[in-house]
Amino acid sequence: MPLSSIPRPADLGHRVRNAFRARVSGDPTGTPDWVRDIALVGEGPGLFEPDGVVWQVHGGLSTLVGGVAALLGQGAHPLAMAGVARHSSYRSDPWARLAGTARWLTITTFGSTELAERDSARVRRMHGRVSGTTDDGRAYSASDPALLRWVHLAFTDAFLGAHEAVGHDLAPRFGRTWADTYVADWSRSARTLGAEDLPANRRELAEALRELEPDLEPVPAELLTFLSAPDGLNRAERIFYSGIASAGALVISPSVAPLAGVPGRGDRSLANRLRLQRTRLQLRTFQLALGPHSPSVDAARYRLGLAGPPDWLN
Repeated sequence: MPLSSIPRPADLGHRVRNAFRARVSGDPTGTPDWVRDIALVGEGPGLFEPDGVVWQVHGGLSTLVGGVAALLGQGAHPLAMAGVARHSSYRSDPWARLAGTARWLTITTFGSTELAERDSARVRRMHGRVSGTTDDGRAYSASDPALLRWVHLAFTDAFLGAHEAVGHDLAPRFGRTWADTYVADWSRSARTLGAEDLPANRRELAEALRELEPDLEPVPAELLTFLSAPDGLNRAERIFYSGIASAGALVISPSVAPLAGVPGRGDRSLANRLRLQRTRLQLRTFQLALGPHSPSVDAARYRLGLAGPPDWLN
């Protein structure tokens, strides 16, 4: 192979960044209009402190592991799963479903209060169209505060567990109780959608999950199959994703893990600790290719006057 045909590290990094951001955002440019809105719509810090705990948890690559764990957890609730299975494109176009979820999470985390409220209203309208009856006659509605609460609990627990397992340690910056701060602060997002009776610290979060165990059922096999190997990944993406999925199975709540047939956080065997260590190294290496900040963080910092305009903003 001639030397001229070997990609330079800078070019390779550029391609990796573009491919990854296009995948998770659902936009071929990697910076859809809603990311630009984070930079341009509204003023002020939004729902969360700039560079605070929620920004740190949601701005890192541990969210990839948390996303897998959150889907496993949410799938254990039969009514939540019915809404997803019957009213979304997760089977036919799972990446569009992922992009839709990533949009609300990212806007709510990094956008202005005005933009976060606007997008939460969009999600509430979508939820208003999601209702029905399961095959055994149980009614479900995505707007049900109890169901919204479950989704929030599963999400919060998964993202917290993932960050503790494979993310950067936040204790030196925010103190040993940073996890309690995350649980309390992130509950603001769920209230904008109509959830109620939300935990204010990690102890209350664990208790709420345990109390709901009688309502849970085994995660459907088709969801487990999908999460183990989603369609549409190339060879390199499949290798990367396998590490993410493996870690996701190790950070899920002990209340849900048996229903998903995965070890969960209760298994601290040497083999599983090594699996998490490999994923942590994998994410650290990938972060070097992506750069220190995501486009959404860059957009938020620009809106707040903490940084100059991103190079994609024109």
